Amino acid sequence: MSMPEIFKQFAGDHPELVKVHQELGTLCAQAGPLDEKSKHLVQLGIAIGAQSKGGVRSHARQAKEAGASDEEILHAVIISTSTVGFPAMIAAYGWTLAFLDR
Repeated sequence: MSMPEIFKQFAGDHPELVKVHQELGTLCAQAGPLDEKSKHLVQLGIAIGAQSKGGVRSHARQAKEAGASDEEILHAVIISTSTVGFPAMIAAYGWTLAFLDR
């Protein structure tokens, strides 16, 4: 898994914060009944709303690793339109297509 350089630098400077952050993510993921693919598709939608390029690419990748098809991932991006607006969806669509190598 490729991590952005800034994250690597932060992790080197603050390993305990990264450890706690990752533990929180694990506990949140275990707190309910959603399967791995669904969790990453939900997080993909949240990343789109936050206009987080890194989050969009990360959760698109993790959703794919959890078994989501390219079509399911792109559908999750497209359905964000009515919530986050067309410009935010188009930005996320571009980030996702770049990840999917289309």
